[in-house]
Amino acid sequence: MPPDTPTQLAHAGLLALFREWRAFEKPPQREGAPDYTLAQRTFWAAGLDTFRQRLQALECARSPVPQQVDWHLLRAELNGLDFNLRVLRPWERDPAFYVSVFEEQSDVPAREGPTHHAAVEVWQYRFPLGAAAADALAAELAHIPPLLAQARENLSGNARDLWIAGAATVRAQLHSLDALRRQAAPAAGSALDAAIVAAHAATLSFADWLDTEAPRKTGPSGIGRENYDWYQRNVRYVPLSWEDELRLLERELARAWNALAMEETRNRGLPELDAADTPEAWAAKADAGAERLMRFLRERQIMPVTANMEPALREKLGPFVPPAERNFFDIGRHLDPVPLYCHFYHWFDLARVRDTPDPNPFRQEALLYNIFDSYSEGIATAVEEMFMHAGLLDDAPRAREIVWIMLAQRAARGIGSLRAHANEMSMAEAGQVHLDWTPRNWMRVEPKLLQFEQHLYLRQPGYGTSYLVGKYLIEQLVTERAKQCESTGKPFVIEEFFREFQQAGAIPVALLHWQLTGSDAQLRALNAG
Repeated sequence: MPPDTPTQLAHAGLLALFREWRAFEKPPQREGAPDYTLAQRTFWAAGLDTFRQRLQALECARSPVPQQVDWHLLRAELNGLDFNLRVLRPWERDPAFYVSVFEEQSDVPAREGPTHHAAVEVWQYRFPLGAAAADALAAELAHIPPLLAQARENLSGNARDLWIAGAATVRAQLHSLDALRRQAAPAAGSALDAAIVAAHAATLSFADWLDTEAPRKTGPSGIGRENYDWYQRNVRYVPLSWEDELRLLERELARAWNALAMEETRNRGLPELDAADTPEAWAAKADAGAERLMRFLRERQIMPVTANMEPALREKLGPFVPPAERNFFDIGRHLDPVPLYCHFYHWFDLARVRDTPDPNPFRQEALLYNIFDSYSEGIATAVEEMFMHAGLLDDAPRAREIVWIMLAQRAARGIGSLRAHANEMSMAEAGQVHLDWTPRNWMRVEPKLLQFEQHLYLRQPGYGTSYLVGKYLIEQLVTERAKQCESTGKPFVIEEFFREFQQAGAIPVALLHWQLTGSDAQLRALNAG
């Protein structure tokens, strides 16, 4: 066999360092729970310098672009832990970091927002539980009492909005545990029954402690513009500043409202959409909506359609919700679910990763610290408009209005989140922007979604803007590819674009742009920043 080439050896060294890094990033156990104490944080901080030095010593500049991208992915993760240690400090500032029980699957590669390393993903279990599964679940839940005891030592921060909203999120874990107990129906005295009881008691005590401490919390929760800019450039690989993002979202907000007004003008005289008002009417509408979307993707050859896509979509069509209980997204989907089902591209992506995992370890598992968000949220948002322009809603003009309403809502909530991170607004004031600039008052009918979204975006900088920032970067990528095709006399084929886009994996769009076009302009913009 021929000897390994220098580039092969370089990538092998990078892979070895990546595996070592992932083991280093996972904290050890302390009294049965992940360790986030000061001693562990000090250990992390000391070790980061060594990892950075070793990464810089790896010679990858002559490697193929995908391997150079892998180098940057590892750099981004190192910077992510560095930022958490220096600025974000979720273990100190964010009570919601210590929430453990998640009933539903995240629609992106990993749980949104800062999440500890022992999260219990209840949706992965199948009920009724067998004996082995019940024991496994009990073992997973056992970390909750010691983790919440540790949290009282770690939570020394003064971020008022994070504390208040986090306390409510922790208290919501009580409902999750109650639901789990009903669903699992453990035998009295069993290991699972004892684990749920202990977790519930620890959660209640911790929530009460958070409420007691809340009056002492008086500080800001945002990270400030300078930190935001550093984070976006060095962790998320977003070549935009705080001010750039604000201008972009303000432009998208105005464009969405203007486009909605024009759609309504064009559609005047057409009947309004009828919302599904019974479970039977909703089931029929959901089934027809899934069929319309899949038929469009197949017949128009928009993207490669695989056998696992329609089942993935149909698992997530959503339940019937009575009118008085509908949130923003429920309102739209009960009128016509197809615009929102476009956003369910998320489930196509997750099914692809599950069934055909990438052989490259850098692309097999989710990137840490939600570094994937410009890709995942960007493409799910982008296709709502892309599919509409490609003809999906030509026979449903009133449904086009929903696309613009969703775009306006995402712009409004992103603007609020930017202002909150600049400490120009409280979380409540950011939420007011969200409410005031969402068309038709659709955000005013159900407060839980507003609280969830603004809290998440305050906990995870950049996430609130990632929907439209990622969309913008993906539109730049389409532009570049279409221009390259034109310059060589070849047609731009959207199906081929999606095939290459998906194969590259859930990585920051600026790096994906480099890999798919050969242009490192966005990477150079990041370095210049």
